[in-house]
Amino acid sequence: MDRATRDNLVYHTLRGILAVGSRLPLRLTRFPARILTRLALKFSKRERKRMRDNIAIAFPELDEKQRDQIMRGCADHLGRVLAEIAWLWRADTADVERMCEIEGIEYLFDALEGGRGGILATGHLGNWELLNARLGVAGVPITVAVRELDDTRVDDLVTTLRSRFGSEVILRGISAGRQLIRALGKGRGVGLLIDQDIPSIPGVFVPFFNRLAWTPSGAAMLALRARCPIMPGFIHRKPDGTHKIKVYPPLKVPEEGSLAEKVEVMTAEATAAVEWQVRAWPEQWVWMHRRWRTRPENESGE
Repeated sequence: MDRATRDNLVYHTLRGILAVGSRLPLRLTRFPARILTRLALKFSKRERKRMRDNIAIAFPELDEKQRDQIMRGCADHLGRVLAEIAWLWRADTADVERMCEIEGIEYLFDALEGGRGGILATGHLGNWELLNARLGVAGVPITVAVRELDDTRVDDLVTTLRSRFGSEVILRGISAGRQLIRALGKGRGVGLLIDQDIPSIPGVFVPFFNRLAWTPSGAAMLALRARCPIMPGFIHRKPDGTHKIKVYPPLKVPEEGSLAEKVEVMTAEATAAVEWQVRAWPEQWVWMHRRWRTRPENESGE
């Protein structure tokens, strides 16, 4: 399949899911969406292998049956996320509030009241799009930095969805840092995903499941330069199908060390929080991402 055909297929499939799924009760769309993602995983040999390899790195103590259970749970979870994204297309603020509770939001508000803004370090855990929407509904002026998608049509749809409840969306790139500093200066919160290996942006190697992983360092660097707090915060799905966001207290700024050393320490602490979340809800993380792709130059035996 050539790229143009693939892009058209993705775009029109997404438009169809949004058009139909946004008009149906969520209870009716979750099951078919789960079937869709299960089928996608079944016919994606490369993705299955990557997921299996990553789960083996993270949980070497589990047997093959247990790892496969996490994979199936991940496929089901992503199906639910897809249904919920379609639901968000027409949901109102009361719907979003009922769908997701928040614990620890006072840490964000305290940071914003300080006048320097605040940074929420999160990851691709749970339904991170609902996390963004729920913060907006709660009255948090949030700015999120995201990667521009290859197909501008899909990018426009996703940006419209992310902006529905008041979030400001900026694209990663050479001007992103200035825009984020400006947002913090206005007393806004900044949400950054820190759990993917992206070689094209600044990062550091920090432990993740007992193996060094190239991790975006922008959240820590931004917090130190803007002198604002950085707080880990995540969302997870509860057994009853609703969600919970938990925001943790701000990370402590190291008293000693160079700027680079402080950035590494704080990135490691934020990543440790991501790992704890993945360990608690392993089926709610994106195991198909090549998390340990980039390796240190002096590493041997890989």
